[in-house]
Amino acid sequence: MSDLFAKIRRVFGDYAVDKKLILDIDIPKIPRFVAEYLVTEFSTGEDWERKLREFIVTHYYEVGEKEKLRHRLIQEGKVEIMDELRVWVDLNSGEHRGVIPSLGVSNALVVDEIADKYQATMQTGMWGLITLQYDQNVPTDSRGRPIRDPVIVTNFEPFQVPDTDPKILQEARSYFTLEEWIDVLINTLGLNHEKYRFKEKVTILLRLLPLVEENLNLAEFGPRATGKTYTFRNSSMYVRIIAGGNISPASLFYNLRTGMPGEIAVKDCVVFDEISKVRFQNPDEMVAKLKDFMESGHFERGARKGVSGCSLVFMGNVEVEKKERAYIPVEDLTYILPQPMRDSALIDRIHGLIPGWEIPKIGRSRAYLSQGYGIASDYFSEAMHSMRKMSLAREVSKHVEFSENFMIRDEKAIKKILSAMVKLFFPDLAWDKKELELIANIALEMRQKIRDWLHRFAPGEFPKERLSVRVRG
Repeated sequence: MSDLFAKIRRVFGDYAVDKKLILDIDIPKIPRFVAEYLVTEFSTGEDWERKLREFIVTHYYEVGEKEKLRHRLIQEGKVEIMDELRVWVDLNSGEHRGVIPSLGVSNALVVDEIADKYQATMQTGMWGLITLQYDQNVPTDSRGRPIRDPVIVTNFEPFQVPDTDPKILQEARSYFTLEEWIDVLINTLGLNHEKYRFKEKVTILLRLLPLVEENLNLAEFGPRATGKTYTFRNSSMYVRIIAGGNISPASLFYNLRTGMPGEIAVKDCVVFDEISKVRFQNPDEMVAKLKDFMESGHFERGARKGVSGCSLVFMGNVEVEKKERAYIPVEDLTYILPQPMRDSALIDRIHGLIPGWEIPKIGRSRAYLSQGYGIASDYFSEAMHSMRKMSLAREVSKHVEFSENFMIRDEKAIKKILSAMVKLFFPDLAWDKKELELIANIALEMRQKIRDWLHRFAPGEFPKERLSVRVRG
C-alpha cells in the first residue's frame, strides 16, 4: 500500500473506502455511492462478493423490468427493492406519497415514520432498500377513481453514512499537503492520481465547484471520454444530469398541473449534458427563465415563485486536434450551444469555462481508475452539500484585488469560483499566499475564457481585454 493510501486510511478511518474494490467487483448499473456503501457493508464477511452479487440480483430492478417487478409484487404481496425513494406530500389527504422509478409509480403511500426519519427523501430523494406492500383496498374519490397507486412503502433502509458533518474534512485537511489533498480528491472520484499531471488533476476537480457553491454556473467543452459525465454521476447524489432531449419548464422549474417542483428547485446542480442536443419546448420562455435564474437565483412560473441555490453546468463535446498530451478546440464554442442559447446575455451569466480539452482521455480502467483509497462517496457528497450553506466570497475578497477593467459580472464570477475553490482545496481555511495565488489565477483563467468567448461572439459589445488579479501579502 502506498504512503498516500495508508495516510488516507489512518486519517479518515471508517470514511476511507478502497476504490479499487469497486473496480474489481464491477457494479455499473447503480450509482457509485450506493455501490461503495454496499461493498463496505458486505466486504467484512466471508465469500462477500458472491453474497453482494446475490443481494443486487435479488433486489435491483432496472426500469425495463417494471412489469416483472409488478408481477412479483402482486403475486407475493410484499417485496424489497433497491431504488431511489422520493417523497411528496398530498395536502388533500395529508398523506405522504412516493415516487419509485423501477416500479413506474409516482403516487404510492409512504408511512409517516419514513418521511419523519429521512427528510432528505422529500428534498432530493434517497437511495436505499425499500419494502413495498401491495394494497388492493385503495380508497376512491367521488367518481370511483383510486386516489393513489395500490402500493405502500412500509420500510426504508438508506444506503448512506450516518455522519454528514464537513468538519471531518476540515480536520483531515491539515494532515495533507496541497498536492496530496488534490490526490485524495482525485482518488475519491475513482480516478488514479498517478496518471494525470498536476494541472490536469486540478482541471478535473473544477467540475466539483458547482457542488460546493450555490448558484455557480459553469460550462465545460472537451473531447469525448474525458470523464465529464462520469465525474458528476459518481460524485454527488444531489446532481441531476439531463442528457440532451426535450426539456420543459415544468420539468426544470415547476409543474403547475401536479404542483411538483422541478429539478432546479430540488437539486444542488443540474447538468445539461450534450448541450448541443438539448431542445426546449418553448425556447423563448425557457431561455428567458434561465437567464433570470442564472442572474438572481429566482424563478417564476405562472403564479408560482421560487428561489433556489441550484448551480447549472453546460457540457458539450467539441472537435479538437491533438497537441502533445492535450487537445486544442478547432471549432467555435458558440455553435456547440443549441440555437436558442446563442445569446451573449446568457453566456455572460456563465461564471467560468472549464477547459475540458486539456484533460486526457480515460484509458484502460486498470490504469486510469483508482488503485487504492479515497473518501467514501456518500460522505463526500453530503459534505459538499453542507458546504453550500455558506459562501466564502467576502472572506476571499479581503485577500484579492481586481484590475480596473473588471465588470460587475466578472467580479461576482471570480468571487464565486474562489469561494468554491477554497472550500474544496482548503476546507480548514488555512492557506499561504502562494497557494491562494495559484487558485486565484485558475479562477481568473476560467473567467477570462468566458470574456474571450464573448469578444468573439459580440466584439462590439465586449472588447478584447485581459483581466488581472493581485493577491495581497
